[in-house]
Amino acid sequence: MGLFVFLPLILPLTAHPIARLAEQHLHPRTGTRLLAGLSLVLAVCSTLCLALLVVAGTARLPGNPLPDAWAAPEVRAVVPYDEVTGSAALLALLAALTACALALVREARLRLRTRRALAGLPGTHPAVLPDPEPYAYALPGRPGRIVVSRAMLESLDADERHALLAHEQAHLDGRHHRLLLAVRLAACLNPLLRPLRSAVGYGAERWADEDAAMAVGDRRLTARAVGRAALSSRSGPAFGLAFAEPAPGPVPRRVAALLGPAPSPRRLPPAMTRPGLAFLMATTGAAASAASSVNAALTLLLVLKAATPL
Repeated sequence: MGLFVFLPLILPLTAHPIARLAEQHLHPRTGTRLLAGLSLVLAVCSTLCLALLVVAGTARLPGNPLPDAWAAPEVRAVVPYDEVTGSAALLALLAALTACALALVREARLRLRTRRALAGLPGTHPAVLPDPEPYAYALPGRPGRIVVSRAMLESLDADERHALLAHEQAHLDGRHHRLLLAVRLAACLNPLLRPLRSAVGYGAERWADEDAAMAVGDRRLTARAVGRAALSSRSGPAFGLAFAEPAPGPVPRRVAALLGPAPSPRRLPPAMTRPGLAFLMATTGAAASAASSVNAALTLLLVLKAATPL
């Protein structure tokens, strides 16, 4: 196989132009889901590839419990510089799994601390905190809650507050925290997927912006609320989503998008349009990247299976 065996590790680079196409031409809901799914597939394939490289590259090390047949020349020939590759893959795999575990622990601790802080408050929706710092975020859970500071509410008029709450409710209704956590873990497994994490974070904000604009029935009002909330918030971006990594995309781009025409609400854009062609190119690129990753990982897996004694 030669260098082909490393293909799943570097194929996430092909997702970057796909992310740009999705952001520019697809509805935020469609693009966000597409990119989140792609990041998960590529992360799983690259992790499987690392695990198989560890198996093939460390089979000859003393004390290794793996079958002796996996150290056969036919197996080692599949992996270039098998011993060095196996040791490097082992370190990379341990680092990736440790990063995922730490991310999950941080997520759980943050949710626990936030819920404890809200435990003494009345069960109103939203939960209004008497904090002089303006902020607002969606707290996922069962049930999810919107948390907003009194300073943020005082910085907006009644209509803008409606847009703010509609935006945060859209985060809860769309379960955006799950998509954001998925791409965060995918980026832990393969650092080349970090640009997709940023793209999905921005897409989730745009998705919530569009849902808020539809709920209040005024795109210009929603754009004004986004801009004013951003100016009021000193410590963070407007309409932040709790536990979302990375932070929302640039506010001026979101405002400009809201001041433009609404994207088509159709799940799949018409084929013979610019959004339709962009979706076709994005999904084709995603499928090709995923298929190449799966093919490389399965080939290595079949080589090991063929060398396994009956």
